Amino acid sequence: MSTTTTPPPAEPATPQPVPTGRTRSDGIRAGVIARLGRPAELYRVTVAPLWGNRFRVNVMTGTAAGVEIPNSYFVTADDAGAILGAEPPLRKQY
Repeated sequence: MSTTTTPPPAEPATPQPVPTGRTRSDGIRAGVIARLGRPAELYRVTVAPLWGNRFRVNVMTGTAAGVEIPNSYFVTADDAGAILGAEPPLRKQY
């Protein structure tokens, strides 16, 4: 007796989103630095999602041996990361 197996039918391909190379957080980081300026010894800009389109952004300066947070903001941003508002207001400092 001969047994032949047939492979299961292939599942249709699901369209995958095309990566843009830039995340919402990247846009927020860039927007904060563009408005604030680039501080000396910039270490990192962290973007923490809170709820909806609201984020906490901390600008950290220093080195791995010692880091400070001279600037911290509550930011609202659209889906692309464009800043709609900030508290305290973003002003050029550097």
